[in-house]
Amino acid sequence: MVAGPVRVRRLTDQEGQKLQQSVRRGSTSSVRYRRAMMLLASAGGNRVPVIAQLVQADEDTVRDVIHRFNEIGLVCLDPQWAGGRPRLLSPDDEDFVVATATTRPTRPGQPFTSWSVRKLAAHLRRVHGRVIRIGREALRCLLGRRGITFQRTKTWKESPDPERDTKLDRIEHVLERFPDRVFAFDEFGPLGIRPTGGSGWAPAGHPERHPATYHRTHGVRYFHGCYSIGDDTLWGVNRRKKGAANALAALRSIRAARPDGAPIYVILDNLSAHKGETIRRWARRNRVELCFTPTYASWANPIEAHFGPLRQFTVANFNHRSHPTQTRALHAYLRWRNKNARHPDVLAAQRKERARIRSEKGIRWGGRALCTAS
Repeated sequence: MVAGPVRVRRLTDQEGQKLQQSVRRGSTSSVRYRRAMMLLASAGGNRVPVIAQLVQADEDTVRDVIHRFNEIGLVCLDPQWAGGRPRLLSPDDEDFVVATATTRPTRPGQPFTSWSVRKLAAHLRRVHGRVIRIGREALRCLLGRRGITFQRTKTWKESPDPERDTKLDRIEHVLERFPDRVFAFDEFGPLGIRPTGGSGWAPAGHPERHPATYHRTHGVRYFHGCYSIGDDTLWGVNRRKKGAANALAALRSIRAARPDGAPIYVILDNLSAHKGETIRRWARRNRVELCFTPTYASWANPIEAHFGPLRQFTVANFNHRSHPTQTRALHAYLRWRNKNARHPDVLAAQRKERARIRSEKGIRWGGRALCTAS
């Protein structure tokens, strides 16, 4: 029996939204960012070779991350750092520390709503019936090893779409049966004209600097992106606003990509501009099936995984002076990306390097210093 392609299991709404947030907004850890991009791309129907080219990683690495996610979920985003001195606390003591840290302080009678490291360490030393003496730094490392970090309280949206499973089943069906005739469409933005932070190589202690300004004096633009699953090709155009007319123009460019008249499938989200009668009537006349993602589940759109690199390489770490300049940079990246997607030199470089992108120096709260790969 021939084994099927490696692919992530169906995501829950919370998992999809978390991965989409990590890819669109970036992460303090480049390892988490790349792994989230792998999972989101796989959930969108991209095959392992395409994902490996997208994140510049080895195909075996992509498969390992996907298998790990299917086993333990989003915990796989965090690397398991090894080494260090032996643990001084017993496993039961560590479990008690984690349970206390994840319990609201009001339950044991403390007059505050969240633990600081100092307050938690002091409380653990006074717990009746236990002797837990642990310093603040050791406490941080322990919580980091157990996956406990200091986070803002979050809210989430469950998909209220009564046809959630039906829509996801249809998207998975067309991606598996007709990959050469499946396209994805979505808007990316807003794109403003202002200096944007990023990262890059520079002498130690002398990073590149941009002027600080938060004024959008040039207005905003929206990139209307189209992605061909079969050809692994991304294209699009900047518009002043979202709307049915601009969406229809993008859909026409997708239809033109298959001039043979064969039926095609376009995956897109539930924006009202995508669902008007004009677009639906045009789709029926031109043999285009619109496959809508469920409400609050735009992570199921294959193009979402490709917006992360688009932001990283054209918007971040740059100070565009005008929208035409920004648009030229964006289109230059798209030409490079489409030309080098399957270039033999790029594939050889991936196999040769296989280097993990290092994250920023220093220690993040709740974590440990990242070891450099030899």
